[in-house]
Amino acid sequence: MIAIVKRPEPSKFWTIATPIFAVILTMILGGLLFAAMGKDPVAAIRTIFWDPLFNEQFAAYSRPQLLVKAGPLILIAIGLSIGFKAGIWNIGAEGQYIMGAITGASVGLALYPLEAWWIFPAMVIAGALGGFLWAMIPAILKTRFNTNEILVSLMLVYVAEQILASAALGFLRNPEGNGFPGSRNLSQIPWLSNPELIPGTGAHWGVVAALGAVVAAYVLLNKHMLGFQIRLTGESPRAARFAGVKDKLLVMFCLGTAGALAGLAGLFEVTGPAGQISIDFGAGYGFTAIIVAFLGRLNPIGILLAGLLLALTFIGGELAQFMLGLPSAAIQVFQGMLLMILLAMDLVVNYRIILVNREAA
Repeated sequence: MIAIVKRPEPSKFWTIATPIFAVILTMILGGLLFAAMGKDPVAAIRTIFWDPLFNEQFAAYSRPQLLVKAGPLILIAIGLSIGFKAGIWNIGAEGQYIMGAITGASVGLALYPLEAWWIFPAMVIAGALGGFLWAMIPAILKTRFNTNEILVSLMLVYVAEQILASAALGFLRNPEGNGFPGSRNLSQIPWLSNPELIPGTGAHWGVVAALGAVVAAYVLLNKHMLGFQIRLTGESPRAARFAGVKDKLLVMFCLGTAGALAGLAGLFEVTGPAGQISIDFGAGYGFTAIIVAFLGRLNPIGILLAGLLLALTFIGGELAQFMLGLPSAAIQVFQGMLLMILLAMDLVVNYRIILVNREAA
């Protein structure tokens, strides 16, 4: 019979190996899913993971898109990972992403058609502040009334979506848009746009911010006392209190940082790839970033690689929809499958699975 024995400490080998095995197993099970839908599983997996990078017919478009898609995922996931390490579960990054886009775009559109170099930096600050303030709602409710930050942050996503619809149909709607919903196209207004820094690469200021967040998070978590307090709180809240960690301030810091980074991601998206505030602006980046954070093992370098991988599934998934006729829901199931398998395989990180003789048991 099989027995599960808790390890004295998490396995370092399996901590690194399980994401790799999870990706491989997802490919296998995803292939079975696609086969059940009547599609060639090998062609589907190749289209998702191989063709966007190495098929010259598609690579010229797909490669630059990799950074475009990965930038917001990495930026949001870095903020989430800091809180997750401390045991603070912010599930509402999608709402903070939306509010950052709205507040940042509002500043730029309020100043239109003024032309000045400082407008875009002001929009960046406003975007970060919008996400930060939206994240402060669950933070204050948790520290003052001990509410559950998971439920509050998640419910606020739906509030943010209603505000987004109101903005696209009302106070941010383009007055010259002939009544159609949506704001002015920010990507076509030089002082309000976030263009490619290096033509043909897809790299804009959002990508630079994401890389900067990876470096800053690595330094914070590994070289700074605050990073030690975050890790200690996540591993042993009681020991953290004895060590003098101010848990309420830590909640405010973790949720505020996650909100600010999600708000930045929203601002960079609305001034770059998306181009405008629209009803369907929320693309699910805030929820997908949760997968990125856990696939990257809450490690900044791992999140960088996981963000690129998930961005590849986005691009490859769109290509598979176009080339093979796969429905978008199947791609979403495929991405969700990756997280579920990873969480299931976490069992071997903290436990050993051994065979026990029935008579001895």
